Amino acid sequence: MNDEQIVQILAKEDEEFKQLADEHRLLDLQVAGLSGKHYLSTEEEIEKKRIQKLKLLKKDRMEELIIRYRKSHSHSTN
Repeated sequence: MNDEQIVQILAKEDEEFKQLADEHRLLDLQVAGLSGKHYLSTEEEIEKKRIQKLKLLKKDRMEELIIRYRKSHSHSTN
């Protein structure tokens, strides 16, 4: 089973994964909004970096859930 298939399963079955994915998408939109500006104030630059770090944390946790799913299901299929 590949990662995309696991993501689809987790998006349907795992509440934490769903919430993380939703939050990651919202943060992505916020970064895109800031990136679309020609000039960012110092505060906006700091906010953009903060949002990017949050996005990375969400993505890392989603990856952990994918790995956990893969491990738990590889044992049951062997």
